[in-house]
Amino acid sequence: MADLSALQQAVIKGDRANAVKLTQEAVNAKVSPKEILDQGLVAGMAVVGARFKKNEVFVPEVLIAARAMKEAMGVLEPVLAKAGIKPAHTAVIGTVQGDLHDIGKNLVAMMWKGANFGVIDLGTNVPPEKFVEAAKQHQANVVGLSALLTTTMPAMKKTVEAIKAANLPGVKILVGGAPITQAFANEVGADGFAPDAATAVDVAKKVLAA
Repeated sequence: MADLSALQQAVIKGDRANAVKLTQEAVNAKVSPKEILDQGLVAGMAVVGARFKKNEVFVPEVLIAARAMKEAMGVLEPVLAKAGIKPAHTAVIGTVQGDLHDIGKNLVAMMWKGANFGVIDLGTNVPPEKFVEAAKQHQANVVGLSALLTTTMPAMKKTVEAIKAANLPGVKILVGGAPITQAFANEVGADGFAPDAATAVDVAKKVLAA
């Protein structure tokens, strides 16, 4: 019988080789791909996220765990697709126009992937219309906007306005980054604000459930 708790531990420790091996073993043992995903990979990343939130682990550990999950997902994705299992939600994420910083954005993207979101990462310096286009094309439920420079906060405001003007049904807008506050999120009309990557999962789930 495949050991999903060992798979969970491999993700938590960032043990890539073992995460891939245990995922393959679970697939070979005909364990349901959804079970492998939920009880192995997603459960492991959830522990990492909770520890990150409590400052028990830091960015390097999160990145190592996310890499282990990503490699294991390489084994699991074709099996999930074959079984017709799709991510629970689809998110588009990017750093707004004029800003080239991506560490925070990458962390949020990894945390969302770890919570079984399909993530379309548009990269950095993304103009408003590109966010709108991607949200339409991928039928996104969530659009995440990141900014590190105070000078790019107006670009974030413009992007929120463009997404709202596009009238996309059911799309929730989340904002975050060093200079961003809840007050700014309220001011620009975003649906949610995440002060850090670990909180981004909870905030996304909360606005989607609202």
